[in-house]
Amino acid sequence: MNKAISQARFTCALGAQNTVLAIPNAIPIVHAGPGCASTVNQFTQSANLGECYAGGNQIPSTNTDESAVVFGGEKKLRVEVEGALQIMKGDLFVLLSGCTAGIIGDNTASVAREYAEKGFPVVGAETSGFKGNAYIGHEIVIKSIIDQFVGNVKPEIQKGLVNIFADVPGQNPYWRGDFEQIKILLEKIGLKVNILFGLTSKGVSEWKNIPNAEFNLLISPWVGLETVEYIEKKYGTPFLHYPVLPIGGAESSNFLREVGKFAKLDEKAVEEVIAKEEKKFYEYFIGTADFFSELQNNLPQDLYISGDSLSTFGISKFLEEEVGYSLKGLFITDNPNEKNEKLLTEIFNKNFPDYTEKKVLYFEPDSERIREITETELKKSDRALVFGSDWEKDYVKASGNTFLYSSAPIRQQLIISKSYVGYEGGLKLLEDIYNTIYATTTLVMQLHEEKLA
Repeated sequence: MNKAISQARFTCALGAQNTVLAIPNAIPIVHAGPGCASTVNQFTQSANLGECYAGGNQIPSTNTDESAVVFGGEKKLRVEVEGALQIMKGDLFVLLSGCTAGIIGDNTASVAREYAEKGFPVVGAETSGFKGNAYIGHEIVIKSIIDQFVGNVKPEIQKGLVNIFADVPGQNPYWRGDFEQIKILLEKIGLKVNILFGLTSKGVSEWKNIPNAEFNLLISPWVGLETVEYIEKKYGTPFLHYPVLPIGGAESSNFLREVGKFAKLDEKAVEEVIAKEEKKFYEYFIGTADFFSELQNNLPQDLYISGDSLSTFGISKFLEEEVGYSLKGLFITDNPNEKNEKLLTEIFNKNFPDYTEKKVLYFEPDSERIREITETELKKSDRALVFGSDWEKDYVKASGNTFLYSSAPIRQQLIISKSYVGYEGGLKLLEDIYNTIYATTTLVMQLHEEKLA
C-alpha cells in the first residue's frame, strides 16, 4: 500500500531485530542511524522483550552518521562486530542493515561472510526500512540464517520432527505464550517440536536441525509462506499451511486432526487426545451457561477487531463460531500486498462463510481510518466488544463499549506469557472478556446499571 499511514501497528523491516532476540543466545548487531534500534525496542515494549539477552539498550549499533554516508560504513561495522565478538557471549550474531546502510550500499552479508569464514557464527541480513515492514524483515532474517548459518546440508530426516513458523516475535505481543502453547498442543499428539523462538526453544541447535524435520508447520495466513516454500525448495521439506490460530475447542480439535493427518500419525491416538481435551474444555464451557442465559440481554454481541491477520482470524472465529458474537468489523493491519490480500480474502471466506456477502473485512493499516469506520457505529451501541491497540482504547471506552487488547502498540498492560492459543487459551479469553465487563459495569440478571464512577 503506497500511501502515508497514521498510527501504524508495525515497525519497518529493521523490526527483525526482535526476530533475532527471540532466538535464545542470538545477538543482533544493527548497522543503522542513531535511535533506530531503540525505536523498534520502544514500539514493541508490550511484547516484553525488554533487555532480555543482549536486547534493549544492549543491542550493538554502529549509529551511522554523515561520515559513513560520504565514505561508507562497512569499516565501522567491522569495528562493531569485532567488539561484540569480544565482549558479548552469543551462539549467533546477525548483522542487520538500516536505511542509511541500504542507501549507501553497505553490504552486511558480505561483512558477515568475512567473519563466518574465520569460524565465527555471523550472518548478515539486508533489512533496510524501505524493504518493507517488520513482517517482511522477519522473513528476510529467517532466510538469511538458513542460507548463511544452516547452509547447504543433506537432510537426515527425523521421524515426527516438525519446525514451527507462526507469530512474528515482538510484533505480536503474545508471541511467547503462543509458541509455548503451540508446542504443548503438538507434543500431546506425539510430535517432536522445533519451536525455534522463545524460552522453550533450544536456540541455534534447533535452527541447525531445521533441514532434518519431517515437515514444516506454518500457522499463519500469509507471513512465513515464502519461508516454508523456500525451505521446501532448498531441503525438500514438505509443509502444512494452517492459516488460523487455533483458539477454543472446535478450532484446536480441527488443528490437531489436520496436523495428525498430515504427519500420518495414528488417528485413534490423536482422537483420544482430542476427546480428553474437549471433555475438559466443554465441561468448563457448559458451566458458564447460567451466566450467559441470565445476563444475555446485557452482554456484548457485536464484535470489532483490528490487528495482525493471525490473531484477528483466530479470535474472531472462536467468538463467532462458539460464543455467538456477530462480526461487524475485522481490520487487517499487516499491510499485505495485493497477492496476499487475495489469499487472505479466500481464507476469510472459507472460515467465515456467513459473512462473504457483508462488508466486514477491511485491509487497513491506518488506525485513524479504522476509527473513522468504527466510531460512529460504536456511539450507537453499548453492546459491542472491541479488540485493538492503544490507538482504539480511548474512543472505544468513551463510547461505552468493552475494549480488550489484541495487537501492538500496547502501553497499559504487562504481557509475559499470556496466550489465547488452544483449549485453555479459549477459556482464558472468555475470562478476560467478561471480567473486563465486570470491572467497569454492574451486571444483575436482566438488569443493567450504568458504569460506576
